[in-house]
Amino acid sequence: MSNYILGQNAASPEGDGGHHGGANAGYYLPEGLPAPLAHPVELYGPYWEGTRAEKLVVQRNPATGVYQWPPQWITHDTQSFDIEWAEVAPRGIIHSWTRIWHPVHPALKDAGPYILVVVELPHAGNIRMLGNLLGDPAQNIVIGADVEAVFEHHDNAEPPFTLVQWRTVPNP
Repeated sequence: MSNYILGQNAASPEGDGGHHGGANAGYYLPEGLPAPLAHPVELYGPYWEGTRAEKLVVQRNPATGVYQWPPQWITHDTQSFDIEWAEVAPRGIIHSWTRIWHPVHPALKDAGPYILVVVELPHAGNIRMLGNLLGDPAQNIVIGADVEAVFEHHDNAEPPFTLVQWRTVPNP
């Protein structure tokens, strides 16, 4: 079972903006995962640089304003090579989800279950991203629930990287 239950872990992101460091830093998933694929750097680099700075950045067509994810060499809407990276609000809604029971990597052998969500970003053309949903892996998931990004830094990895995790936002 995951060692991270929102609000109950000493390294809870609620008090530190989601930045964790040091040994047994309280990551949602265990330490020892390989750094995410970031090659070719020219294509994926701006996204990973943004996460290190706790910014969510995605591609956008500067001529039409259309956002796209995942990164591509050309724009989806006009097939132009003129493309830019834009910072977007790290908030969205749960579009879909699944509870993961079986490890997809040896470092995850004791991490399950955990929840994977598809997060839609309404303020960025409704593009969708994948990520883990923080909290109790047995929690009730509500499609359409508001979520916000939590930037989970893996500073001791080689190379260092930052994952975007998601947590539900309580309704006022």
